[in-house]
Formats: sequence, C-alpha cells, structure tokens
Amino acid sequence: MSEQLPPQQKGAFFSFLKSLASFKGDLASLTAPPFLLSSQSIVEFSAYWAEHPSLFVAPAREPDPEKRALLVLKWFLSTLKEQHNNKDANGKRKRMKPLNPFLGELFLGKWVDEAGTTNLVAEQVSHHPPITACNIWNDAHGVRLAGYVAPKASFSTTVHIDRKGYSILHLDDFDEDYLITMPKIHIEGIMTGSLAPELSGTTYIRSSSGYTAKIQYSCKGWLSGKRNSFVAKIYHDGQETEPLYTAEGQWSGEYTVKKRATLEIIEKCDASTLSKTPLTVAPIEKQHPLESRRAWRHVVDGIERGDIFAIGQEKSKIENEQREMRKRERAEGKEFPRRYFSKMGRDFVAEKLAEGIKDTGFKADMGAHVGVWMWDEEKYRRVQKESPGGVKIPGRTRFDSGVGGMLLDDSTR
Repeated sequence: MSEQLPPQQKGAFFSFLKSLASFKGDLASLTAPPFLLSSQSIVEFSAYWAEHPSLFVAPAREPDPEKRALLVLKWFLSTLKEQHNNKDANGKRKRMKPLNPFLGELFLGKWVDEAGTTNLVAEQVSHHPPITACNIWNDAHGVRLAGYVAPKASFSTTVHIDRKGYSILHLDDFDEDYLITMPKIHIEGIMTGSLAPELSGTTYIRSSSGYTAKIQYSCKGWLSGKRNSFVAKIYHDGQETEPLYTAEGQWSGEYTVKKRATLEIIEKCDASTLSKTPLTVAPIEKQHPLESRRAWRHVVDGIERGDIFAIGQEKSKIENEQREMRKRERAEGKEFPRRYFSKMGRDFVAEKLAEGIKDTGFKADMGAHVGVWMWDEEKYRRVQKESPGGVKIPGRTRFDSGVGGMLLDDSTR
C-alpha cells in the first residue's frame, strides 16, 4: 500500500490539487510543493533503459530470432519498475514531480560490469514542447538503443501523461531493429495523497525479423485486480491470434512466461529481485555546466533541505537565464545548437517497422507534433575529438548555477 502524506503536508498538497484542477496547458510547467519535488531531472530518466546491462545485451547472443524477440521483451519489462514505481529500492516513497529539463541539458554516464561498458548520452533537445533524446550503446556486444520521448501531462480527475516518441533497438550482428513504443501513465491515489503511477493502454515492440510483442497494461480496479498488471504476447506477422509466447503478471513484481502451443511455463521472472548495475557519472566538479547534476545542484540542495525559498531562488536563476538566452538567439537569428542529436524530417527505419503495427495511428502520428530526433554520430565524434574526456567547456558562464551565459559560437558547438 502506498505511503500516506504526513499531516503537515496535506494542506499544501490539497491546495496544489486545486491549482491542478483549474490549470490549462501542460502540467510540466506547474510548480509543485517542495515535498513533491524530485531531486532528479527528467533527462536522467533515460538511464532506466539500461540499469540491467546483462539483460540489455542478452538478445545479441541469441541466434534464434523468435527467442531474441522474447529476450527483448524481458529486457523491456525490466526497465519499467524503477522508472514508474512509487517507492525506491529501500521502500521509501519517491517524490513524484521531477525537475523540468532546460534546453540543452545533458546527462552522461556509463555502466561497467560483466557485460562490458554500456554508455549513455541523453540531451534535452526541446523545451517547448519538452523532448528528451537519448542514445545507449554497448560496443562489445553490438547493441544500440536510440530514441526520444515527448511527455505531455494533463489533469482530468487525475494526472495523465501521454508520451509521444519511440526508440529503436539495433543488434549489429543480426542487422536487426526493434521499434519500441511508450506506455501512457496516470497517477492513482491523487485525491488521497497516496500517489502511485500506473501504466495504461497498449505498447508494441516490432522487429525487422517479423516478430511483434504486444503489451497491454491494466491497474487495480475497485473490486479486483492487482496494481501494475500486464498481459503480453509475441507473434509472427499475420498471426496475432496464434501467439508463440505469452507473459502475464506484474511489471513491478512477478510474472510468468508461457509457450503458447503447450501452455508450458518456461520461465518465472521477478522484477523486484533484479540487481542494478550502478551508473557511473563524472564528479560534479568535472561535469560540463550543462550536465544535469551540476546545473541543478543548488536546487537539489534546497529540495533535500526542504527550503522552499532556496528552491525558488535557484530555479529562477536557471529559468531567467534560459529566457534571456532564447531572447538573444531570436534577436541574432540563431538557434541553440544541439550537441548530440539532430531533428530529421523522417525516420525510414521506424516508418518501415511501424507498418507491421496494425490498427493503431502510430505511423500517422510519428513525429507529427514534435518532429523526429535522431542520434548524430558526426556531432558525437566532433565533441569527442575536441574534448576526449567529455563535453567541451563553453567560453564563459554567467553565474555559478552551472547553466548561464552560454555563448552561441564555435566554443559551444
């Protein structure tokens, strides 16, 4: 059961609810009470894709495309718990409102374990609307994941988060691609203060080998059911009614995998027992001013102290500087340079894979509202050449928030 809000926080929480009910537009721009603010920026959420590197690279070692599709599904399910659960690994209730990334915000890291080195680059490529792009790769196993997500939050009896965008998982050895769509989120228990995210709707993992995983999410009802439930099936093209495998249970806990032809349980999985590989991030003092944890460090200090005045003051520094930068860019006819990603007109790989996802508007909607953001290898190599240890430090910064005063010249590109 979700942890209840302490009595001293309930007044502020229900005042926040009133503002939610009357707010028009994307809720991401609404300021939440300090006790709801997370110390984590949304740009860090990209790390949830590869907290279990051995599962991330496992499909690259499987020669059978049918079994690879199952391994990709298992990896995908392993990414859901930490990202959407309302409690951390120690059972403590998470703060539910992450920090809104500013344009150009970066999050860089790597995982090092028995799977080798798995690298992460995430960048906030748009602020209005908010879009986060990421690229994760493991060269030793030839596995790459690149994609972007554009979340939009709204309120109607509860908070609903619709996530546009998609990711492409690529396996070098098989020259195989997987198109991955994103589940919707709504927040349960918002009227009582017992906040718990739930996934809803249907998502797909569609492979270039002709296999599709269809995942349907459901939540606990008034009288029956369990939280965080899902049912998934893997089928070959044109054979959705004759699936090869099914999986059913809780994405935050136990689920079973069956071979449909025999109804034999071939595996029992438990997301709560998976061990995470720690993400290695550069020390704050060695990070670029646009890297997330350096940029937000004073805000995070305020959040951890519960100091609403410090939070407001430090957030305002960043937000005001960003407004000045956008104003200066417009006056000079320039656009803030994205460091690792580029906006493209079309993604032909994703479009081709989307043709196999029937009875959805996904292909027609692809990039229609937010554009298509893709990893730019040339930009990455240029940054690495200019600064082998990481991102090149800009010519100057205006104040010690870690963000301000970025000059739009060659020193920041």
